[in-house]
Amino acid sequence: MLLSVAVVAAGLVRIAAQRPVAHAAGVLVDSAPRQTDPVDPTPLRHGDYLLQPLADFTIEARVLSREDYRFDEGASLSPTDLALGWGRMSDSAVIDKLDIRQSVRFFTWHWRDAQALAPAEVVRSATNLHAIPADAAIARALARVRVGEIVELRGRLVEASRADGWHWRSSLSRDDSGAGACELMLVEAIERR
Repeated sequence: MLLSVAVVAAGLVRIAAQRPVAHAAGVLVDSAPRQTDPVDPTPLRHGDYLLQPLADFTIEARVLSREDYRFDEGASLSPTDLALGWGRMSDSAVIDKLDIRQSVRFFTWHWRDAQALAPAEVVRSATNLHAIPADAAIARALARVRVGEIVELRGRLVEASRADGWHWRSSLSRDDSGAGACELMLVEAIERR
């Protein structure tokens, strides 16, 4: 009996920790991501991977969706994807009109009824970010990120390669969409609010 109560309590705590954060209408993040040439372009060893820095990158955004991966080719490097929005894509008045989904490393969106933004603005104001935790503390923080939270991630956009020839390269543009348009980011610092 006591074990059953403990299991139910643990499950309720986990559900509460994953519950989306609600916000009133209004733009929550008005700044676009900041990308600059890498201060240190020296390749980094990250487990079985070699990471080539392509740009230093800071993004403050609202978490639109998240998806965790365990079994795909990149899961050991990037176990979490975050769909992130800034500008009008951080506004509940817009987000509440969208169906947002993540699957197989893609982020998709569809209007439920009337279109609230031009597709080009959605593309420029949202991204699917493949998060590479720099260390165990960052991995734990990323695992606790909730839909609706505002996060600030600092680190580097990278190209990852492995000795067997596998590779994965970050986009360096906020105007692209489709395959190859996601950011592959070594997350070195995270703030959640």
